[in-house]
Amino acid sequence: MSLPACATITRGSSQEFTVTSEPPGARVSTSNGFQCDATPCTFRMPRKDEFRATVSMDGYAPQTFDIKSGISGGGAAGLAGNVIFGGVIGGVVDASSGALNDLTPNPLAVTLRTPADQARWDAEQAEIARQAAATAPASGRSN
Repeated sequence: MSLPACATITRGSSQEFTVTSEPPGARVSTSNGFQCDATPCTFRMPRKDEFRATVSMDGYAPQTFDIKSGISGGGAAGLAGNVIFGGVIGGVVDASSGALNDLTPNPLAVTLRTPADQARWDAEQAEIARQAAATAPASGRSN
């Protein structure tokens, strides 16, 4: 018995993608055209599509996140099933459908910040990056 495209059959080519926010009630829009008016919300998204999600609310600084698509543990198991039972064709179908992938981060949990809080947070992150760069070992070899 052959099981072509195991992951496509067992996992599907789309998945639920959930966005929550603190405070709740924020708007979400994605670069691939999905929207919701108030968090928490869940979208049915193609597993293979990477996109950006922007979360916004009056009185708070908008935040944008890169959502990545990558091979997941469940997808790897599906691929292994194809190799054992279905051969190369099933693996190609799974890879092209995105069934091997999961979107990350998922769920996307966002803490909204006022513009003043966002400015402080940005400054703190810049200082952390500056300190990390200052303490990083120099690259290259010494003989």
